[in-house]
Amino acid sequence: MNHKNGSLLSRRQFARRAAALSATAALAPAEVLLPQAATQLSPEGQLEADSRYQQILALYGNRLDDTQKAAIKKACADLQPSLEKIRKFDLQNGNAPALYLKPLVERDRKPQTAAAPRKS
Repeated sequence: MNHKNGSLLSRRQFARRAAALSATAALAPAEVLLPQAATQLSPEGQLEADSRYQQILALYGNRLDDTQKAAIKKACADLQPSLEKIRKFDLQNGNAPALYLKPLVERDRKPQTAAAPRKS
């Protein structure tokens, strides 16, 4: 494959580089690849995250082990800032949705005509 800059990269070389990158990504911890700063929640947000966690425990707590419970608690806390950003967005009653289902191909429908009575 010739690129605009004149370098040649075969499919085999590409596959080797992609495999090496995949292998190193699997070995590195997620915190290194995706650093996440610990966000401080407002008292209301913390209360909402805790109540969401308690509700999940009430529904599924007997099926979960300690590591799953810890992961759910972290997920509830990580979800809260996104929810607060969405709630801050100003919407009025007359605003149309940003995305709605619209078929890619619009076909004309045949008008339905009343069936003529059959003669016996």
